[in-house]
Amino acid sequence: MSRDLKGKVALVTGASSGIGRALARMLAAEGAKLALVGRSAERLEAVRAEFPDTEALVIAADLTKPAEVERSVAETLARFGQVDILLANAGLYLPGDLVETDPDDFDTVIRVNVNAVFRAVRAVLPGMIERGSGEIIVTSSIAGHQALHWEPVYSATKHAVQAFVHGVRRQAAPHGIRVGAIAPGVVLNELWGYSDPAAIAAKAAAREGLLSEDVADAVLFMLTRPANVTIRDLVILPQNQDI
Repeated sequence: MSRDLKGKVALVTGASSGIGRALARMLAAEGAKLALVGRSAERLEAVRAEFPDTEALVIAADLTKPAEVERSVAETLARFGQVDILLANAGLYLPGDLVETDPDDFDTVIRVNVNAVFRAVRAVLPGMIERGSGEIIVTSSIAGHQALHWEPVYSATKHAVQAFVHGVRRQAAPHGIRVGAIAPGVVLNELWGYSDPAAIAAKAAAREGLLSEDVADAVLFMLTRPANVTIRDLVILPQNQDI
């Protein structure tokens, strides 16, 4: 029997756009309570306004700063008392030749894609362990399964995420906590430079990209499996993406 998300407290990072916004919409439709984390309070408020009947907390935070990651979890716990679901989704994209990339950009991407994920998971785990339940899904990438030559730094961060998820999953499983990763290919959203609805629709129709909602649907499937099922990794690609 699939699990019901109604009344569950879900913390979503990177909730102001793209996959994060689609995740927030999906969880609201399922009756979850939400903590929405992102850099822009204004954009987060716009997301929250889409589902006025959902209990939702907006947390504007810069996840490049460790203290802001800790604060995001602390404010969620203060408001709701627990975190049942963590969707560690926030991420930055850094393509290009290594020699043409600013090393300071390495640090920024690593702070968000790696360190913020590690810290958020670490912050929610004690409560989940105490309750004997919890769901953690990290947004990875196909680049976490293959080192893509046009994005070596980004690929490295997602390989780090994959290793982390696999290790933490084995530590958390005895406590009734499921940990997994969703790894999409090209997603037609702002992270990939797509914002025009017509262009997004055309690319999706040509099977050359995923919608953010496609990824959210896959995450919903992962979250609602029976308790005896863990989906360790879910790779989701546009049909015509050949890597």
